[in-house]
Amino acid sequence: MSTIIQGDQLRTLLLGTRVEKAYPTIAVETKTLFTVAGGKVLITSLVGEVTTAITVAGTTKLQANPTTGTTGDLCAATDLGTTDTPAGDLISFQGLKGDSIVFGVGATPTLKQPIAVNTGTIEQVTATGADGGITWVLTYIPLDNGATVTAA
Repeated sequence: MSTIIQGDQLRTLLLGTRVEKAYPTIAVETKTLFTVAGGKVLITSLVGEVTTAITVAGTTKLQANPTTGTTGDLCAATDLGTTDTPAGDLISFQGLKGDSIVFGVGATPTLKQPIAVNTGTIEQVTATGADGGITWVLTYIPLDNGATVTAA
């Protein structure tokens, strides 16, 4: 039996374009993960895979920081390290305002509610305690012609 459509083609049809950013050594900082250019995009999924275990108590959140306008949280700050998050765990959030990051069993790769963001950056804010590493994968659909997302 032949395959007419490949997995990456199906993903692009359902979720949009895929972009990946490795953050191998988490630090207490605001780290730019992705750059949004050329206009508005709709984030359809945003999931991280823990590449190095997170074992130190500390808060992490994701935020959109537009070039013009107000910076806004994509999810609530969540402690990923008090109960260790081992390498291989997936982390994500639902896309609903104020949701915490979900990790381990129950992490969903697609957002229940896609998020529109404007030109600017998507950032990981680690305010306290930091160790481990995460590789983030974001999928998006351009809302404006020419809008793109790239790894920072």
